[in-house]
Amino acid sequence: MALTIRLARNVQSFDRFTRLLCMRTMSSKSFLIDQPRYAFLKDLGLESHNKGVYNGKWFANGEMTQSISPATGEVIAEVAQGSVEDYNTCVVEARKAWSTWADIPAPKRGEIVRQIGVALREKLEPLGKLVSMEMGKILPEGVGEVQEYVDICDYAVGLSRMFEGKVIPSERPNHTLLEMWNPLGTIGIISAFNFPVAVYGWNNALSMICGNTMVWKGAPSTPLCSIATTKIVAQVLEKNNLPGAICSLVCGGADVGSAMANDPRLPLLSFTGSTRVGKQVAVAVQSRFGRNLLELGGNNAILVDESASVDLVVRAALFACAGTAGQRCTTTRRLILHEKVYESVLAGLIKAYEQLLPKMGDPLEAGVLLGPLHNKVAVDSFSATVKEAVALGGQVAFGGQVMTDRPGFFVQPTIITGLKPNASVVMNECFAPILYVLKCNDMDEAIAINNSVDQGLSSSMFTQNLGQIFKWLGPKGSDCGIVNINIPTSGAEIGGAFGGEKHTGGGRESGSDSWKQYMRRSTCTINYGQDLPLAQGIKFE
Repeated sequence: MALTIRLARNVQSFDRFTRLLCMRTMSSKSFLIDQPRYAFLKDLGLESHNKGVYNGKWFANGEMTQSISPATGEVIAEVAQGSVEDYNTCVVEARKAWSTWADIPAPKRGEIVRQIGVALREKLEPLGKLVSMEMGKILPEGVGEVQEYVDICDYAVGLSRMFEGKVIPSERPNHTLLEMWNPLGTIGIISAFNFPVAVYGWNNALSMICGNTMVWKGAPSTPLCSIATTKIVAQVLEKNNLPGAICSLVCGGADVGSAMANDPRLPLLSFTGSTRVGKQVAVAVQSRFGRNLLELGGNNAILVDESASVDLVVRAALFACAGTAGQRCTTTRRLILHEKVYESVLAGLIKAYEQLLPKMGDPLEAGVLLGPLHNKVAVDSFSATVKEAVALGGQVAFGGQVMTDRPGFFVQPTIITGLKPNASVVMNECFAPILYVLKCNDMDEAIAINNSVDQGLSSSMFTQNLGQIFKWLGPKGSDCGIVNINIPTSGAEIGGAFGGEKHTGGGRESGSDSWKQYMRRSTCTINYGQDLPLAQGIKFE
């Protein structure tokens, strides 16, 4: 008995010692969030150690991870991730919350989304700075990404009073056909690191006005963006006495993502990421007869014919190719030039890149136009891709080097010439600022090159030829979901449906009729007479 008591006391003493040691170790760690320069992080409700799960309350039972600044390689703060068990708890709560949310009329749901937009406006600058700091894009792009969420909230507010079914004439007397749209229930959202706020915003705003609740898993490398965004949304829900679980969050890894893909409680899973992982998600969701909304790879091209303005092409291509350090799904990877303008466009673009290089730096600093890659994995992929391109006969016309003179994950924007359009390295997308400049004899050849890759997200043609424009837009033109004229492949507006074909996944988000993907459609026949005539004139008497 005495021995048992003594052992228990020793265990308790050891536990207290361990907790004290852990606390001292944690307190001795250096985090960027504690530096005065980054005080805006605490304005967003972030701390040195954050819980990464929300379903009306904040908690987490998974492993502790670190958010790393791509510009310096330093730790911004720590986040306790959610476990699969935490995820299951969130789904249960989100499904309970749906019973409340679905009963609220759509325009009233739109009012809640309007308030979310107002709350985002109030945090536009600090949240935009967080996006720049954690993802690596320059500050104007970080703020612009939050503005995109604000814009889609505005769009959704109007849509909440406008999305409609149909009244369809019936062939039977005293009958009418109606088309009704109803919410799906609780949906899943998995977003990527390169747009850690906006992609969730597209899904969140539209799905909310449609009457769904949701569980969001952001990218494991941008958990602070996920937490800060959810805190803003949660405050609006709580202020209106609504369940916080309407917009649940689980920061987690591949185990949580796999659980979402295989979960029959989620009738729709929206996934943004690589084609490789997207294919796995699609198979898992389809195997349970769920819906998927996929936004995957791009490998996008700009086509330039002989009538195009060279100056306009160079200015457009600079941002499309090097902006966001090549980490947009709509980044231009291939520049297909008519042989008559090949040399002039290439020379102009190299000159523009030379002027861009000195403007590389910390994305939070004014005047910086080129930030870092997101992590070491991206840098290694960049280096391997340049090496492969050279081995296949490509010439590095500009860049090609990792920036070793500074901390962080910086690389030079790179232009590679001399490769065939069907070279393996050209056909496979690398998520880095690498541009392949290709030559063609005419626009028919250019269109064939554009369509030759597996993906079909964004494409653009620069021309002053009216006939080329309508061929490009028509059935024998671009096979992409986004088909532009005289503007770059990147920088889509929220009013149109965003998404692509083929290995890009076929999903559509944001504007137009994308809202239909978040609802289920029913065809309803109403008999308001006393007879029971059958369709097609069938008699059963």
